[in-house]
Amino acid sequence: MIMAVSFTRYGRLYYLDPGAHSPKVGDKVLVPTDSGPEVAECVWAPQYTSEDIDGLPVCAGPVSEEQLARDETNKRRRAEARSVSKRLIKRHTLPMKVVGIDYLDQENVYTVYFSAPHRVDFRSLVRDLARNLRARVELRQIGPRDEARLQGGIGPCGRDLCCATFLKDFEPVSVRMAKDQDLPVNPLRIAGACGRLMCCLKYEHPLYQEFRASAPRVGANVDTPQGAGTVVGHNVPSDSVVVRLNDGGRRCACPSASVCSPRKQHDARYGGEAGS
Repeated sequence: MIMAVSFTRYGRLYYLDPGAHSPKVGDKVLVPTDSGPEVAECVWAPQYTSEDIDGLPVCAGPVSEEQLARDETNKRRRAEARSVSKRLIKRHTLPMKVVGIDYLDQENVYTVYFSAPHRVDFRSLVRDLARNLRARVELRQIGPRDEARLQGGIGPCGRDLCCATFLKDFEPVSVRMAKDQDLPVNPLRIAGACGRLMCCLKYEHPLYQEFRASAPRVGANVDTPQGAGTVVGHNVPSDSVVVRLNDGGRRCACPSASVCSPRKQHDARYGGEAGS
C-alpha cells in the first residue's frame, strides 16, 4: 500500500506507507520527519501498487486538535517572520529577496531562504532578525532553480512546475539537448519559470538519441512501401520518418523500421524462415 501527502497546497508530493490507517483525500495526517511529526494533507488515498517499494516512512495517523492548533500557530509564525524579514532587509538596503521560511518550534529556530544576484553580507541582518523574532535565525542563499521549487508556479506546458511537485534532483541540462530534439534555440522557448533551461528537456533526450542512431538521416534516399523517396523529417514520438516520394513529390509518414536498412536486411534474410 502507498499514499501521497503534501505539506502545502499544490506542493511537492511525498509518498508514505499508510500502515494501519486509511485516510481519505483531504484528511490531515501526521508525517514523520527529522524534526518530529508534521501535519500534511492526504492528496492520494492509500492504494495497492505492483512495484516493490521499500523504506517509505509510515504514516503516524490522523491529526489531533492539539497538533492541528500547533501547526496553525507555526504557520502564523512563519508568516510573521516573512513580514519581519522583508521589513529589515529593506531597512538594511540589502539586494535580497525572501523566498521561503522554515520554523522548528521544538528548537525555536527560523530558517530564511533568500535569493540574491551575488554574495551578501547579512551578519547585521541576522542579529536584528534574532532580536525581533526572539529566536535563533539561519539565512541560506539559494539559486534560481531552488527558488522556483520553493515558490511553485505554472510551467510553459500549463502544468505545475516539475521541481515543485515530483522532481527531487536537478540533472544537468544543455542546449545540445534542445538541438537534438529540433527545438528552436531561443531562450524564451526553452527556458522554464526559473530562467534556466527546462528540466523536461532531459526526459525524452535518450529517446531522441536512440532514434537518431538507427533512423536514416534527413536527405537520405530510402525505399518505402509506397515507393522510393527522400527523408525530409523525423517524428521521434511516433517512431516514424517523413519521406517525400520521388513519384509526384507527395509526402508520407513511414515507420522507421520500414525504411531502416538493417531492419530491411534482417527481414530479407530471416523473414522467410520466421514465416515458415
